[in-house]
Amino acid sequence: MFSIAGIDLLEQELLDNERTLLEILLQDKTTKKNIIWATDDYAELGEPYSFKKEILPELVTGEQDSLIQPRVEKALEHQTNRTRDKAEVFTPSWICNAQNNLVDEQWFGRKDVFNIQKEMSWKATADKIAFPDDRQHTWQKYVDAQRLEISCGEAPYLVSRYDTVTGETIPISQRIGLLDRKLRVVSENTDTEEEWFTWTKRAFQSVYGFEYQGDSLLLARENLFVTFVEVYRERFGKLPHLRQMKVIANIIAWNLWQMDGTKYVVPGSCRETRIEIFSMFGTEEQIDLCPGCKSGNIRAHNGIYSVIKDWRSNQTMTFLSMVRGGKANGGV
Repeated sequence: MFSIAGIDLLEQELLDNERTLLEILLQDKTTKKNIIWATDDYAELGEPYSFKKEILPELVTGEQDSLIQPRVEKALEHQTNRTRDKAEVFTPSWICNAQNNLVDEQWFGRKDVFNIQKEMSWKATADKIAFPDDRQHTWQKYVDAQRLEISCGEAPYLVSRYDTVTGETIPISQRIGLLDRKLRVVSENTDTEEEWFTWTKRAFQSVYGFEYQGDSLLLARENLFVTFVEVYRERFGKLPHLRQMKVIANIIAWNLWQMDGTKYVVPGSCRETRIEIFSMFGTEEQIDLCPGCKSGNIRAHNGIYSVIKDWRSNQTMTFLSMVRGGKANGGV
């Protein structure tokens, strides 16, 4: 099975062990196809690597197994180009921790719940997490509390397998992501493997993130998937069953989705309309832009609006409907 080492899960390893895992992690639940590259960074490798093409297993395995890498492992020049051309930025892990701490401070009503931060480092608290003495702040409520990382990149606010600056692996006990914290709570409050997996599924179902570029999205999905494998292995001394891994991979494919965050549609899905205008002087072709792109009205795009899932109600809806105020405005 897996021999996870370092910070980058090689897609070939997923393919060799169970092809369906990689296939699931590449799914786009909105289009019912695969996520697309949504970048021309790899276009020099050929037409299958161009902006609107799907990321297929064979394009990121074999000789191209190391094609998609975490930002910290990319060459400095490539990092600089991505920042300049794609506005790609990274957030140091200690800043992610500080901001996540603020979220938990509001939820718990006290500071230093999961760790104590000192300048650009932190140390996890040693005792079992204590919860407020009221029905709205139980450990189960905490696990179910929904969290969203926008423009998530490699999802450093959700999981923190490695330091985003140094690339060093962060021990499970010291991880600071929003999902990492939920998994700690699950491990501290469950006894059997069955109970642990039930609440771990709910933890994964409660965290969301969207990303424009397909390579970053795949890395984010892999980071969440490997987090599950690592935490399971530490807790039970073995690797999870394939059935369990498929369940988690499917949740991840739903909850971390590809979207243009300025339009709420699948990247590049808005269409131009070509109209032939006939006159006494001949025929002229007129190109009309997508109405939403033309007007700036997020509700008028002719692209494919991204769909997400509410696991508690088992319903799907457009992300736009959440922005507009409820499923009545966009349930699917």
